[in-house]
Amino acid sequence: MNSNFREINLEEGKPIVDIAIRRLTGEIQNSRQMGIVVLKVIHGYGSSGTGGKIRIAVRRYLEGLKRSGQIRQYIPGETFTIFDAGTREALTLCDALRRDRDLERHNNGITVIVLS
Repeated sequence: MNSNFREINLEEGKPIVDIAIRRLTGEIQNSRQMGIVVLKVIHGYGSSGTGGKIRIAVRRYLEGLKRSGQIRQYIPGETFTIFDAGTREALTLCDALRRDRDLERHNNGITVIVLS
């Protein structure tokens, strides 16, 4: 993938929600400094049937960042499809997304963030 795309795994190490959100905050800041346009976040979806707390918290947090103008948009994995207007916009900003393994997979364990 090219240099304007980055992927992070918030599930790694099975952190609690607060730590995952702090890590996401740092990763967004680092990505901006690196000139990243699109950040893909792997947060899981609670496949054990009890969980999904990180996914819920991440999306709530990103909604706040979007409302305050700190990010351009975020795309839940379940709508990460060429039929979604937000995804099409992200694809124009970051060609690497066209080759992403989760495009068209409706994976609710990921979220794509457009920083620019």
